Amino acid sequence: MKQASIEDKLAVNKYTIDKDVHIKIDGKICKTCDKHYCLYACPAHCFTLSNGGITFSFEGCLECGSCRIVCPNRAVDWTLPRAGFGISYQYG
Repeated sequence: MKQASIEDKLAVNKYTIDKDVHIKIDGKICKTCDKHYCLYACPAHCFTLSNGGITFSFEGCLECGSCRIVCPNRAVDWTLPRAGFGISYQYG
């Protein structure tokens, strides 16, 4: 039996997107970082390297906090989304 991929598992989650972003990245700090641990720590791959800086797509965030934990420069301002928003695991 084939084991489900991460993408397959993420596809059964429900995301209720809030217009108020719950994670913000300080791009100025990210441009000075040469490690970019967030690229590797985020299980949903919400971070991408672009023109020497980091872009972040909060819509697919799993709310695990890995990005905040691994950032040595404290460039990630992370909070939980407002009540009723964010991810609902294993929806469907």
